[in-house]
Amino acid sequence: MARSRRQGCASCNPSPLDRVRYAIGWHLGITLEVCIFGLEPGATIGLSSAWFGRYCSSMALTTRHKLNKRLQSAFPRGTPFDHKELTKLGVSSALAHHYLKSGWLARLGRGVFMFPNDTLRRDDCLEFLSRRVKGFHVGGKTALAWRGVRHNLLAREPLSLWGEGKTRFPEWFQKLFPARYTTRNPFSFKLPKNFGLQPLPETPDGVLVSVPERALLEMLSEVGVHQGIEEARNIMEGARSLRPEVLTTLVKNCRRVKVVRLCVSWAEELNLPWAAAAKKAAGKSLGSGRWTTRLKDGTLLVLKP
Repeated sequence: MARSRRQGCASCNPSPLDRVRYAIGWHLGITLEVCIFGLEPGATIGLSSAWFGRYCSSMALTTRHKLNKRLQSAFPRGTPFDHKELTKLGVSSALAHHYLKSGWLARLGRGVFMFPNDTLRRDDCLEFLSRRVKGFHVGGKTALAWRGVRHNLLAREPLSLWGEGKTRFPEWFQKLFPARYTTRNPFSFKLPKNFGLQPLPETPDGVLVSVPERALLEMLSEVGVHQGIEEARNIMEGARSLRPEVLTTLVKNCRRVKVVRLCVSWAEELNLPWAAAAKKAAGKSLGSGRWTTRLKDGTLLVLKP
């Protein structure tokens, strides 16, 4: 590297930051015009193309490191994120496209990204969905299993997910975590919002999961639709420690006769400790006659009052 002889400059009074102005010309190598450390404006430093290439490569690595550090502080490993979340960090759509082409991000689906070679975590993906689906929570049979009521889970059994309004889960999510989504809320609108919905104790900031009392009634509402009668009864037999006060509120606000009848009749037949509380909460909604219906799977369900 050759540099012109340093000369005095009355007009230059460099600060500690030192002003740098540059113009690159692609002839006979590369020249860089500078005004730094007292050099005259117009003094040149001759640079080779190889040096400039190494310089750009070094800057790219530095930029990538800063980007990764900033994104990873916002999105933990195993977490999906979308354009909206990137925009909040100052990453525009054009810049996100550049990061994709550079291999700094990987695309999961339309407008959804992850870190390259990352392994997505189930709970983080559920939280991602919960920010997009109103009333989203884990319920029914899955919630009972997560709460310790049911232990014999089948491999790759679909997650039981609930919410308000129709939605379609992205293909990448269904491929990783098969799920069944339902909007058939068995409870009336008088039930306080999020009653019986809490994160798991081990993940206090995680996705909402139905408590056992709510999860049981959600599972019963699926009997004959996506839930077999025999399995539902076997699961209910293990739900011996339900809280009567919580169950009472839920049964009083349950608007589906099938669910209330199944809950009360099976609880009495199985001699569950909370059977009397469930029957008292049901009150007149049980009716006085035999209740008969043919389920969607063709089964004839007959429930005594």
